[in-house]
Amino acid sequence: MDNNMAELFGKVNEMQQQIKEAKENLGRLEVTAEAGGGMVKVTANGNKQITGIKLEKDIIDPEDPDMLEDLIIAGVNKALAEAERTASEKMQEITKNMLPGGGIPGMDMSKFGL
Repeated sequence: MDNNMAELFGKVNEMQQQIKEAKENLGRLEVTAEAGGGMVKVTANGNKQITGIKLEKDIIDPEDPDMLEDLIIAGVNKALAEAERTASEKMQEITKNMLPGGGIPGMDMSKFGL
């Protein structure tokens, strides 16, 4: 194996380790989204998992559960979208610094979840 191939495989192994660490760090990243003027707050992590839901007491109306359900759905969707956007930005920051030129030319980084 020539030196260039050995160096490339070393870079790939290093990149895989950095991606693994980055994904672990995403689990600690938190974003919060609001619905209903802040009456519903939903928190998600960078792994796109809901970690918390806060409801203002005034939003709970036993006569209108549909409104509360709609607000929770809206809050969850906003939080997941924000988590996706933030996680994608963080992963792009990491991968652009891994190899010269931001990656391996011709390689589709989306296969690595990026």
